[in-house]
Formats: sequence, structure tokens, C-alpha cells
Amino acid sequence: MKEVDSTNNFLKDLASNSEPLAEGTVIMAENQYAGRGQVESVWQSQPGKNISTSIYLRPSFLPLNKQFYLTIAVSLAVTDALGAFIPHGIYVKWPNDIYFQNKKLGGILIENTLTGSLIKASIIGIGLNINQEEFSDNIAYKAISVIQILQKSVSIIDILEKLFVYMEKYYLILRSGRYEFLKDLYLERLYLFKQSADYRQGEKVFKGSIMDVAESGHILLEVEGESQSFNFKELEFIHTK
Repeated sequence: MKEVDSTNNFLKDLASNSEPLAEGTVIMAENQYAGRGQVESVWQSQPGKNISTSIYLRPSFLPLNKQFYLTIAVSLAVTDALGAFIPHGIYVKWPNDIYFQNKKLGGILIENTLTGSLIKASIIGIGLNINQEEFSDNIAYKAISVIQILQKSVSIIDILEKLFVYMEKYYLILRSGRYEFLKDLYLERLYLFKQSADYRQGEKVFKGSIMDVAESGHILLEVEGESQSFNFKELEFIHTK
């Protein structure tokens, strides 16, 4: 489709206003005029230049206390898809931003609908910078695109084809319950894993090293010799310009 406010919003509306959607239903848009990231962050994207897509899944097999493994599986699928075009330097910045070296290449937004103790449905939103050559001044220092990395344009369709192949691969691995396998791969690709970096929690700035990610999705940092746990948006990585 040409334009939506957000592919996740469109797919949610479609799921609530129609017959049950088939698992694997995909929505793609040339332009999102109100694309979203984690906790109402805004996703900026030039029309027709990038990937803005949402996928409908029904992972009712996944226990609630393991729902972060869906984030892990999707992150691995995205990094594998990009890795088919960019052989080195692709990472996952906790919990689900996609980085090339020290710059943001994309992001993932997963919204789950629960029924009792089951995940009734999941809408997986994926935004990737592909052929956008310029970014607004306030984010240009920390954003990057595939065309900037490779110095040539890349077919969005080719990347999407890889993405859906790897989505199926990792979703089946998730369904089979191979949680440790998925987590080990995630940690291998985790940005700044076991490296000292600057972080901010509220007004406090400190150095820490990522040591692990808990099953709940909390990140575990070593700070001054002690392990500390942080939740989503509780911790901010301080980007070096």
C-alpha cells in the first residue's frame, strides 16, 4: 500500500475488524506518516526508500515468561537478512534496535495480545533504512542506511525475501523450544556485549558492561564490579558522536 499511519496500527485494526487473520499475514507500506518505535518513540522514514512492514503471528505455544524469545527470534531473522548483503558489522542493540557498527540501521516493535496466560497474537513491526541517503540533522549522526554502507542502492524486494525466509526459520526454531540456542546467537550479535560503555539511568551517568540478558528481557550490566538489572527504557546508552 502507498501510505498508512503505522503498519502495526493498520494490521491491528485489520485483525480486530475482520475474520481471523491467517498467521504470516504481512502488511507493507511505501510510507508511514506516524511510524512508531518502542514506547511511543517516532520512526522517521522517507517514502519509498525503506522497509516498513508488519507481520501477524499467533505464537500461542510460547509461555508468557518466555515472550522475550520472540524478540530474540525476530532480531536474529533481521540480522541474518541484512547479513546476506552486509557481511560484517551488523548488531542488535538491546533490546531490538538494529545497528551497523555504531549507527542505527533499523528497529523492531512487537505488540502482543494476551488471552489469559496465552499470547493470542503478535504483530511484528520492522523498519529498516535501505535506500535513504539523508537524515534530518538531529539524527544524522546516529542513523545509517544500507545504501550509505554499500555505496549503491539495493532492491527492497530482495531484502524482504531474505527477511521472510529467515523469519520462518527462526520462528520454527522458537516453536521447537530451542531457547538456549536462540539466546546464544542473540548474545553473539549483541551490540557492546562485554564491552565497557557509558549509560544513563535518570540523571545518573555511569560505565557498565553488558554481561547477560535475562529470560524476562531485562539486561544485566556489571557496574563497579556488581551485577545490576535494568528494564526497557530504564537504561539509556549514551551515543558518542
